[in-house]
Amino acid sequence: MPIIPSIRIFISAALVYSLCHSAFAQNSDDLSFDDSILETPVDYPEWFRLSLGDLRDDLNSAINHGKIGIMVYYGQKNCPYCQKFFDTSLAAEDIKHTIRSHYDVIPIDIWGIDTIIDTDGTRYSERELSRHYKTNFTPSLIFYDRSGTAVFRLRGYHSPYQFRAALDYAIGVFYKSVSFRDYLDRAVPGMYFKEGGLIDRDFFARPPYDLTKFVTHPSKPLVVFFEQGECHACDLMHTQPLSNQKILTEIRKMQAVQLDMWANTEIITPKGDKTTARAWAHQLNIFHAPTLMFFDAGGDEIMRIDSVVKFYRLLGVLQYINSKAYITDPDYQDWRLKQRPTQ
Repeated sequence: MPIIPSIRIFISAALVYSLCHSAFAQNSDDLSFDDSILETPVDYPEWFRLSLGDLRDDLNSAINHGKIGIMVYYGQKNCPYCQKFFDTSLAAEDIKHTIRSHYDVIPIDIWGIDTIIDTDGTRYSERELSRHYKTNFTPSLIFYDRSGTAVFRLRGYHSPYQFRAALDYAIGVFYKSVSFRDYLDRAVPGMYFKEGGLIDRDFFARPPYDLTKFVTHPSKPLVVFFEQGECHACDLMHTQPLSNQKILTEIRKMQAVQLDMWANTEIITPKGDKTTARAWAHQLNIFHAPTLMFFDAGGDEIMRIDSVVKFYRLLGVLQYINSKAYITDPDYQDWRLKQRPTQ
C-alpha cells in the first residue's frame, strides 16, 4: 500500500528527529579538522562511477540499474573538506548503502578540462559546468531526478547527521513540497533549533537592525551571521577561526550583524523590507547554522557560506569580499586559485 504524503512526512520527520537528536551525543570530531590544502590528492571512493561524458547517458545507466537518479559530486584534488566528507559521511555504512541503493555518484573535478554534456544537452568543460552550478565550495553535490532535473544541491561539508537528513529529503522527494530549511524545522521543532544563547562579540552591530544603513557604507561591506542557540558549529566558529587575529582583522573591516535565525527580532533588510530575522531567514532558505551572508552596496547578496567553515576557507572569503575582488572575479574559485595558499 502506498504511503500517503502526510504519513510519509511524519515518518521522515521522525527519522530526521532521531538523526539530529543523536548529534548531541556525538563526538565533535566530525567538525574538528585542519582545512589547510592537502599535500596528497584525495582519492574517490571505489564505488563512484566516472562519467561517460554525457550526464544523460550516466542518468540512463543509473535508471537501468534501478536507481532514482544521479548525484554529481564536485570536488578538487587537494580539498580537505572533500577528504573529511569521504572520511566521515561516506565512511558510514548506512549512508553508503543508502546512496548506492538510490543513486550513481558521478565525480567532477572543478578544475577539470574534460568535456561534460549536462542533462539539458549543453556542452561544458568540467570547469565550466562547475561555474554554471556555482560550486563555490567543495564538496558540492547536485541531485538529479529521473527526468534529468537538478532538484537539490548541497554546498560544502556538512556533518554526517545533516547529510543523512539531506539524503532523506532528496530520496523522499520532499523538495517538491517543502524547502530543506522547513523540512529540518518540521523534523525537530523546538529542540534542535532553539532561540537565544548566541555568542556575543564586540564586532557585532547593536540593534535596531536597519540594514539599509549598513549596505550604503562607502568602504565597509555587510556580513550577516545567521546563528542559533545550542549550536556546536557556531561555538566552534567563534572559538576557533573567529579567535584568530588574521580573521578578526578582516572582520573589523566589515559591518557585522548577528541574527538568531529562529527569533522574531525586528529588522529592515538591505533592500528595505520590514520583517523579522526568522521570516527573512525563511525567505533566504537559511538552513545551516552558522550561515554567513555577504551583501554589496545595492543590498544584493554577493555570496554565502552555508556549511562548515574553518580558518583558511573563512579567511579566503573575507579577503575576497574586502578586496571587492567579486567585481572583477565573480567566480570565487577562480580568484582563490590566484591567492594560494588561502582557500
